[in-house]
Order: sequence, then structure tokens, then C-alpha cells
Amino acid sequence: MKRIYFALFLAAGLGFAFTNPASAPVNVPVDLSSSYVKWTGYKVTGKHFGKVRIKSGNLTYNEGVLTGGSFVLDMKTITVEDITGAYADKLKGHLMSDDFFGVEKHPTAKFDITKAISRGTPGAYKFIGNLTIKGITKEIRFNTDLKEEAGKTVGLAKITLDRSEYDIRFGSGTFFENLGDKTIYDDFDLEVNLVSGK
Repeated sequence: MKRIYFALFLAAGLGFAFTNPASAPVNVPVDLSSSYVKWTGYKVTGKHFGKVRIKSGNLTYNEGVLTGGSFVLDMKTITVEDITGAYADKLKGHLMSDDFFGVEKHPTAKFDITKAISRGTPGAYKFIGNLTIKGITKEIRFNTDLKEEAGKTVGLAKITLDRSEYDIRFGSGTFFENLGDKTIYDDFDLEVNLVSGK
């Protein structure tokens, strides 16, 4: 009987020894010099656009499959690129004021991926996560595509947000009447260009 118990114990030990343990998640840092988010805001008379730099971030993989990640935007780096000179400086200052992003009180914005769902083809994912702007966190969902370029992984996504959900209501026809051609639409677009190692 003792020999049987010993044999079972030995077999269990060998089985454990030769079983590969679950792989630990791998965090790949974002290439801050190449990554950015382009913003586009719309109004009755046209649109404006520019960029925001990424302050920090990473993507998390498990056995080669993207499972999560996060990135932080440096709101102090907001640029305006469709106009130049004094008008661009004035618009940038307004965007950084409390009328819009309140950068002095809220110098960063953040997105945390809570779920990455494959859309059926390599590199195609649906992200579900929490976006925080001006201290307000909302769950958002959007599609993203990862592709390999020059030894790097480039993630591309386009996101449409309602700015009023983040207490950005300046010039909004939803909250103010008789704005006419000074109306600024609530929806604005973010185009994410996120570069990381493979």
C-alpha cells in the first residue's frame, strides 16, 4: 500500500514538474516619441483640429494576445494645427481654460482598457474601458486595429465622444439657446495613434 501511495505521489510530482505554468502577462511600454492623439472639434462654421501627446502608457499581452493596457494624455501639450499665429494661441488658451478641459486643475486624461475582445482577424479588437477627462470617468467602447510597422506595433482607433458628458459645455446648443453660428457641436473625434514594441 505504501508503494502505491509513493507511486501516486511521485507521478503527481512529475506531472506538476513537466506541466508548463500559465504565462505571466507582459507589459509593453508605449513609444512616447511616436504616439499621439489627434482631436477634431466641430462647429456650425467649420472645425478645428490638433494633437495631444501621450505622457505614459503600456499594452498588456498574454501569450501574444492583447488583454489590456492604459495610457495617460498630457493635456498641457494640446496643439492647434488648422490655424496659426495669434488665432491658434487664443484657441489653445481657450481649450486649456475651465470652459473646456481645465488643464490647470486636470493636467492629464486617462484611458484604462478593461476588456479587449478579438473581432475575429489578427490585430482587430474591440476595446471596452474607462475614459477619464476633467476627473469624470465614463465607460466607452470602440474598435481598434493593430499592425506591424518597422518592428513596432501601431494601434489605430477613431473614437467619437460627447464632450458634455465630461462637463465641457461651452457653446453647446444642448445647454444654451440662440447661439446661432457660434454653436459648437457636442460630439468631437479622437484619432489614436499608439506605437509600442512588439
